[in-house]
Amino acid sequence: MTSSSASTTGDGRPPLRPMTARSRDEAHRAATPLELFFDLCFVVAVAQAGMQLVHAVAEDHAATGVVDFAMVFFAIWWAWMNFTWFASAYDTDDVPYRVVTLIQIAGVLILAAGVPRAFQDHDFGVVFLGYFVMRVALVTQWLRAARSTQGAERATALRYAAGVAICQVGWLGLLFLPEDVRPWVFLVMAIAEMAVPLIAERSMATSWHAHHIAERYGLFTIIVLGETILAATVAMQSAIDESDELTKLIPIAAGGLLIVFAAWWIYFAVPAHDRLVGNREAFLWGYGHYLIYASGAAIGAGLEVAVEQAVDEAHISTTAASAAVTVPAALFLMTVWLLHSRHFKHGMAQQLTLPVSALAILGCTFAGGYAVLLAGLVAAATVAVGVTLANRPQKPQPA
Repeated sequence: MTSSSASTTGDGRPPLRPMTARSRDEAHRAATPLELFFDLCFVVAVAQAGMQLVHAVAEDHAATGVVDFAMVFFAIWWAWMNFTWFASAYDTDDVPYRVVTLIQIAGVLILAAGVPRAFQDHDFGVVFLGYFVMRVALVTQWLRAARSTQGAERATALRYAAGVAICQVGWLGLLFLPEDVRPWVFLVMAIAEMAVPLIAERSMATSWHAHHIAERYGLFTIIVLGETILAATVAMQSAIDESDELTKLIPIAAGGLLIVFAAWWIYFAVPAHDRLVGNREAFLWGYGHYLIYASGAAIGAGLEVAVEQAVDEAHISTTAASAAVTVPAALFLMTVWLLHSRHFKHGMAQQLTLPVSALAILGCTFAGGYAVLLAGLVAAATVAVGVTLANRPQKPQPA
């Protein structure tokens, strides 16, 4: 890679650094300050989506709210993921790269500003505008990579640029088609978006870095769980402010914290990067995180719904409010198990711990006002059982 201290051009400016691929074997590859800043700005979009999901579920419009949440969250997650994998392979950290990345950040903030309108009025105009800004910036990055490379690598970069641009045109359908067909258009376009990397890398894979990718995904998991911690904090604050409802709110706050703590522990219990040995494993692992992130964010929304229902501010039953927490919590555990935990488990007991826990958490839905607390206790017990089984001496294998 060309050094930033290279010779200058005739007018005294440093030359444009070629956007050549970074090595997959690069030592000490870690998230950069720009990547951390990028993630921080996505907190706003995640928070907006979660807030609107709370309003929809609390007003007994759960079906519509979940569909809108799935659509908006996909736009947030996919934009983040596209940048993350590109940066893992082609982060030059020079002035043009930084400027284009900041433009992408501006795009996600525009998208976040349009989330309330998308939920309340089904007007996706502002969301589309923000997504458009991010995608134009991404296409620019891929075209720059194509300019700096040749052969199969250049072809891969050009296919990425073309695929992203074509898909962006397809998203226009959400603005002009009737509301009842938009979810189907979204599904088709989501499949098309996820097909772009598969097509682009069919002849040559980009040089993403396994440790770097695992760290980046872990950081975004922390961001999502951080939003859920905020929801649990709101629940505790409500318990303090509404002294007459302490017996109802403290179990929700305590159970919510236990669920979030357990979710963090379980996600980071195994070295995920060990599974990322090639594109086949990486694509499945990377795409599957949509469910991890969406369910993690939904746990926080569910906690707020449970609080509102407990103080009679939500127009739903106690069981429905409990399900707003237990369903995404169970989905989180099952998805983490499917994506990487199961590959590091030994023996039937270890393999069954997370699936059984997910079913038990779903069963807590019908425990009335103590559903969230019981779900939190199940999650905490899951961690305790997992740690105990992991530290149990392994039986020697027969010769």
